[in-house]
Amino acid sequence: MRGLIGTTRLAVWWWAALALVWVLALAPAPAQEGGEQARIKDVANIEGIRDNQLVGYGLVVGLRGTGDSSQTVFPAQTLVSALERMGVTVPQTGSNSASNMQVKNMAAVFIVATLPPFSRAGDKIDITVSSAGDARSLEGGILLMTPLYGPDGQIFAQAQGALVLGGYMVASAGNTRQMNHPTTARIPGGGLVERPVPFDLSQMRTVGVVLDDADFHTAERMAEAINRMLGAGRAHAVDSRRVQIAVASGEDVAALLDKVESVEIEVYPRARVVVNERTGTVVIGGTVRLQPVSILHGGLSVNVIARIEVSQPGPLSSGTTKVVEQTAIEAQDKPVNRIDLKEGATVEDLVRELQRTGAGARDVISILQAMKEAGALEADLEVM
Repeated sequence: MRGLIGTTRLAVWWWAALALVWVLALAPAPAQEGGEQARIKDVANIEGIRDNQLVGYGLVVGLRGTGDSSQTVFPAQTLVSALERMGVTVPQTGSNSASNMQVKNMAAVFIVATLPPFSRAGDKIDITVSSAGDARSLEGGILLMTPLYGPDGQIFAQAQGALVLGGYMVASAGNTRQMNHPTTARIPGGGLVERPVPFDLSQMRTVGVVLDDADFHTAERMAEAINRMLGAGRAHAVDSRRVQIAVASGEDVAALLDKVESVEIEVYPRARVVVNERTGTVVIGGTVRLQPVSILHGGLSVNVIARIEVSQPGPLSSGTTKVVEQTAIEAQDKPVNRIDLKEGATVEDLVRELQRTGAGARDVISILQAMKEAGALEADLEVM
């Protein structure tokens, strides 16, 4: 009897241990340290659903003498073509010919616009107008009806309306006052969609979700999160950017995309440092890690100064007036600044030490590039 009870207890313990093993095996893997919660719609986009660029060429009229000069020939040619389409004939020879036309109150412009996905005929879009000639300002101008073309040469929209400038230019008696760029303007809602870009969601058999930043770990986590919501086997990571989702027969694709975009996943942004040498701007991400490093920063400053002096002879002397150039060279060896970053140092520590040494923006850029070469900067360094 005691042997039977002992055997029964052993079996219970064995089955309990087996159940614990199954629970641990089926439990989701712990999240990687450093992950941030974000919706799929904020870190990815749906493959095939995209904007389309449009461009056109037209005329802006109604300017106050700030349009293209007579040396810019294509505005006059465009005006002649527009007048001919309206039944007005312009003589090609004589004093009233197209070559003698004054176009100071008009300007040739290029128009650009973005056609959003699923736009329908009659929808309004914003457009941007930019001068193509030597016009000084587009202030007070009106854009004449202009077709906007897609990459395939087809007309997708028409543009027309009064321009809105973000700047101005005033000139009087040789003095000029200018703010921002008066040769570029916008027309809110100035474009009217004439034909949509064909795209039928109902014909999609698979849906591709493309990450903004390529990362295999994030792609795998996104596929797992989608499978937990839709069911196992429907989503899988194709590569480091794309996750493919199978569309069930008769499933509403719009409703499927609504569910997918609302799923929250853990993202692991790449550590990145962006520098702009033209403006001296440095942007360092918070996920950047630094290895122990010692930095010596200094420099030699050499200035060559030239002074022009006039040698004037004394009165009643036979000497002549001469211009003499006096050149002086000044050299200054700046003291070397030392920065020590211990293990576990953060970006805040680096910035504080650089500020302490009085390093300028371009000095910081040089130091970051040197740290990247030395392997002390665990981040992608992007120079703009």
